[in-house]
Amino acid sequence: MLQLDMDHLKMLLLLLLWTSDSVRLVNGNSLCSGRLEVKSDHSNQLWSSVCEADFDQQDADVVCRELGCGAPSVLQGALYGEVEAALWTKEFQCGGHESALLDCRRSGSTRSTCSPGKAVGLTCSEPVRLVGGNSRCAGTLELKQGDWRPMGHFTFYWTLKKAAVVCRDLDCGSVVSVGQSQESSDRSVWLLRTTCVHSRFSLRDCVTPDSSSSTLNVTCSDSVRLVNGNSLCSGRLEVKSDHSNQLWSSVCEADFDQQDADVVCRELGCGAPSVLQGALYGEVEAALWTKEFQCGGHESALLDCRRSGSTRNTCSPGKAVGLTCSEPVRPAGSSLSSSMDGVSKVQQQGFHVLWGSSFTISCSIQPQYPGGSFQLTFTSTNTAHNYTQPAVNHSAHFLFPVAEPTHQGSYSCVYHVYIVSRNFSSESHRLCLTGSVPTVLVIRWVIVPLTLLLVNTALYFYYKASMVQKPGRQ
Repeated sequence: MLQLDMDHLKMLLLLLLWTSDSVRLVNGNSLCSGRLEVKSDHSNQLWSSVCEADFDQQDADVVCRELGCGAPSVLQGALYGEVEAALWTKEFQCGGHESALLDCRRSGSTRSTCSPGKAVGLTCSEPVRLVGGNSRCAGTLELKQGDWRPMGHFTFYWTLKKAAVVCRDLDCGSVVSVGQSQESSDRSVWLLRTTCVHSRFSLRDCVTPDSSSSTLNVTCSDSVRLVNGNSLCSGRLEVKSDHSNQLWSSVCEADFDQQDADVVCRELGCGAPSVLQGALYGEVEAALWTKEFQCGGHESALLDCRRSGSTRNTCSPGKAVGLTCSEPVRPAGSSLSSSMDGVSKVQQQGFHVLWGSSFTISCSIQPQYPGGSFQLTFTSTNTAHNYTQPAVNHSAHFLFPVAEPTHQGSYSCVYHVYIVSRNFSSESHRLCLTGSVPTVLVIRWVIVPLTLLLVNTALYFYYKASMVQKPGRQ
């Protein structure tokens, strides 16, 4: 408890250190968003709003860095309300490398008015990153809160919906998957507090120090996302290419067909496309993608598909691609029960059974698709086996009548289902099984023979002593 209190104190001190004396964001949804206000020693210690005309992207880079946030993601006037404070009178001329906004050069001219809707509103991304993956949009999630630490993985806390916030903050595409990495020993991590999580939560506001050997992996799409949808697998399609100035672009319906939709849904880890319709999720808001996609349907990513040579400059109203993919197969679950003499014990991660008893490994999945099958995979240091059963009421039960030392190892359930000409699978967490000899067998095999041996030995010496005494009495 003392360690936990000390960790919370450290985090509070870090937040105090990050609090700038001269820059703040007000009326925002988190510490890293709001209307920009600035205070200078030479401005009578008043907070002043900044006019959009006197502030650019390099200035925004400096502010976000000064506040301990990530890179700026949105810079827009009146995003967080109109000017309420006094007006900052000088234009900032930052190079982008400065550590504080007031370290930047300022113009010699002064400003006395700012048009309505032109007060700088700024949204900085969270100070997060994904490391160790194949791209900047995949890997172990790390958060900077004074120092960089990985996020601990706790299955109950981290859903695809929560991980989508990370993809959004990194300006990546839609979230594809959430997983974990297991290390040999505990290390310092951040733990997500679910009590403060909501649809627009800030990671930095929702973590607490902890230690764990299990860290969180997140995979986002590099180049495709669905926006304004009702779920992670629906929305208006937007695409980003390395050759498009890193801007997200809407796609016109005339340049996109069913095979292209197959590829997008697969790339995002969703099921097969069920609805492909223009303007289903709003009109074009981003720039327009200028090439027609010509997918064969087998590609793993949309940008792997061929594209037409001709270009498009306009798209008719109501023709921006809206796409709904079926939901992905949910993760499989597993549990193990061990019974002996009518006593049953159920556990959820590590298991211990008694040799000679029976045990059952149950595989299950939330009701989503009919049919399918479960494959139970077993691995140990010396061997590997697979057992298969059809799914009945979304579950299967693998009975082992007599537990033996050869059953020691790890088990996992893999659910397989065939949907709309595609195979889907989902694997559970691994369960480790160990065993030992039952107490009754220890008594039967060791205690009883040893007792008999001691009794026989005592009788032998007693008989021998009796034989020695008899001749003496004669």
